[in-house]
Amino acid sequence: MTKVPPPFDPELAAALELIKDVISPGLTMDEIADIRQGPGIQMLAQLDLTMDGFFEVEDRVVPGPEGAPEISLLICRPTTPAQAGPRPVIYHVHGGGLVIGNNRVGVDVALAWAKELDAVVVSVEYRLAPEHPYPAQIEDVYAGLEWTAKHAGELDGDPQRIVVAGASAGGGLSAALALLTRDRGGPELIGQLLMCPMLDDRNDSPSVHQMAGLGVWDRTANETGWTALLGERRGGPDVPAYAAPARAEDLSGLPPAFLDVGSAETFRDEVVAYASRLWQAGGVAELHVWPGGFHGFDGFAPQAALSQACRGAHLAWLKRLLSS
Repeated sequence: MTKVPPPFDPELAAALELIKDVISPGLTMDEIADIRQGPGIQMLAQLDLTMDGFFEVEDRVVPGPEGAPEISLLICRPTTPAQAGPRPVIYHVHGGGLVIGNNRVGVDVALAWAKELDAVVVSVEYRLAPEHPYPAQIEDVYAGLEWTAKHAGELDGDPQRIVVAGASAGGGLSAALALLTRDRGGPELIGQLLMCPMLDDRNDSPSVHQMAGLGVWDRTANETGWTALLGERRGGPDVPAYAAPARAEDLSGLPPAFLDVGSAETFRDEVVAYASRLWQAGGVAELHVWPGGFHGFDGFAPQAALSQACRGAHLAWLKRLLSS
């Protein structure tokens, strides 16, 4: 099996060169605490989430899973009257490898969609590994969805039009949420937008090996994130699908999915396999593999042509989903 990696898109390669001294592809367990306190996370508190006054922004504490702490939801509602009845709701799940981040990570992407779509954004905060191993994360995400569906009317939102969306670990948790709501008979989602999702704890696909030491999230980092979540169970035979959606045996009965991934990133093969299995189960899925894209490239180099195409595809899919 060849381990020669596919090339990065030239514009993205230039962006990687600029950030290589700040972001390394490998993350180890003893680096988690420092990254949590790093300038990237701290800067999130300074973001203008109102988008120049377009949104009213609220942090609300709501009940968590039974017997667990409360959770924080970041709620962003357009300040203008709804154009045509209750608004669709984008339920956003943040990334961060399951070990870093908060409900402001990546929410600017969801807010850009919501501004175009006249939608409400609810971004959920969940407990992080390794301090809080599985199932803390998915149970927090599920509890936040239950609250959002029950109280959508208070937010000018439509409980019948909730889309879950997330990138990286947030994409994996979004896929897990779709499985869990199906199996529990919970709030019905109309779509799942899975951006470079983190789906498979086994960490052993060809793309995992090809991209070792390259990009911004490699095999070492992936092992760190999954081990933080699962401990010694990682890679073993008894990992539940609500932890690692690639483990799901039954992918039928799920909401329409959008999945995308770069051709030059660790998650490429698991995302392509998941999309194929959705089709094989009779589901609806749209898959994009961005040539030369590294993990999360559109966030690191938003002006690149490939990033513009990627973000345009997200919005176009949401528009079609919400108009159907």
